[in-house]
Amino acid sequence: MKIKILTLFKEMYDGFLDTSIIKRARALGLVDIELVDIRDFSDNKYRHVDDTPYGGGAGMLMQVGPIARALDSVKTEKSYTVMMSPKAKPYDQAKARELAHKEEIIIICGHYEGIDHRVSSFVDEHISIGDYILTGGELASMVVADSIIRLRKEVISPDSLDIESYDDDLLEYPQYTKPYDYQGMKVPDILLSGDHAKIRRYRRKMAIYETLKYRKDLLKKHHFTDEDKQLLEEILEDIKNGRL
Repeated sequence: MKIKILTLFKEMYDGFLDTSIIKRARALGLVDIELVDIRDFSDNKYRHVDDTPYGGGAGMLMQVGPIARALDSVKTEKSYTVMMSPKAKPYDQAKARELAHKEEIIIICGHYEGIDHRVSSFVDEHISIGDYILTGGELASMVVADSIIRLRKEVISPDSLDIESYDDDLLEYPQYTKPYDYQGMKVPDILLSGDHAKIRRYRRKMAIYETLKYRKDLLKKHHFTDEDKQLLEEILEDIKNGRL
């Protein structure tokens, strides 16, 4: 996979590129990340890429020309171009899985007060990581890139991906490691039972419970199996009787 990021602040990616899973994926040749400095495509000697908005208003807008030229310099027939923007519905795991199947993605990062609207005509999709304001698209682009890269084959073990939050519209079940007893807080005994069928059922139940407790909205999208319905009934009964 190839990811090309158009930005004004390449230095912001230093730690991102050379740490943890992203570093390993790059070292193994599973992903290639190219940073493109939009200022290199300015048409003036001061390398300015912004100007005041027509019609007045606060702040400065990134100009269409430098971004368009930067995009032209890296775009290929395989490119899928996205722009970090508040216009889109919030990013989710389903979108990450969709983008993970692309062979080449270009991400445009805005800054200052925003981007000339005409840049939208050059992109395939707008992406937002949430309904809040950042100083620029760089941090958001790292979130998107990380979420995509970790889904690519061989970057992370398939077993790890199978039990993650948001897959199947459920949060991940609680997990524990040693010690068994920490200040009176003990690991559930069923996890030490060795009974894999009971452990699987318990984890499924707790995944539903965690989602009900913290992200009830996700349950509206979740497809409940017959077992899930039974587990939900047990959960509601446990809550009613103070067991959860």
